[in-house]
Amino acid sequence: MSERLPLFPLGTVLFPGLLLPLHIFEDRYRQLVHELLDGPEPRRFGVIAIRKGRETGIEGVSSLYEVGCTATLRETEEHDDGRFDLVTVGTERFRLERLDESRPYLQGDVEFLAEDAGDSAEAGRAASLVAASFRDYLAALAARGLAQVTIPELPEEPVLLSYLVAATMIIDLPDRQGLLAEPDSLSRLTTERAALGDDRRGGLPRRQLPGGEEVVGVDGHEL
Repeated sequence: MSERLPLFPLGTVLFPGLLLPLHIFEDRYRQLVHELLDGPEPRRFGVIAIRKGRETGIEGVSSLYEVGCTATLRETEEHDDGRFDLVTVGTERFRLERLDESRPYLQGDVEFLAEDAGDSAEAGRAASLVAASFRDYLAALAARGLAQVTIPELPEEPVLLSYLVAATMIIDLPDRQGLLAEPDSLSRLTTERAALGDDRRGGLPRRQLPGGEEVVGVDGHEL
């Protein structure tokens, strides 16, 4: 059974369990936030990555990816000029079935995707291997001065670990989107282990960060 969600197209990928701060300034998205606040909980919308186009402007988006993630409102601050600062958390993956452009902002009919660890024993072993490779990867980034990523403790649970690694690795958007769309955590962890191995053998991440400290699970965008 499908459900209709308001959509925020973004130039990034949101994963379940991770934070996404947003700065809202466009009128259509201010309207969306007001409607969410006037409605029942959970107050959520769909974040979906832009395949072609840009985040802002009426004609900004020309193509979207098929798999996205719901964002649930955690904190809302309204400014005197009508802008909003939001803190949201990714909650559930979905597949976009149909777009609705009848309102100022996009809506979509979506099918929610089950969270499947795959073979539980294999997923557990894959999580242990990915966690070790990921620690080496972060140490290599720090040693080369490319980024300082702060992770107090890696989760042992395969699904959450797979999303944390997917959100933190320095990869291009299509690769990150591919990890979101993997059918289960075992498939996602297997892909991540291969990518981490390639990065360690090459000695460098595929794309360099602009610099500074990167805090896991936090990414700011303006809409």
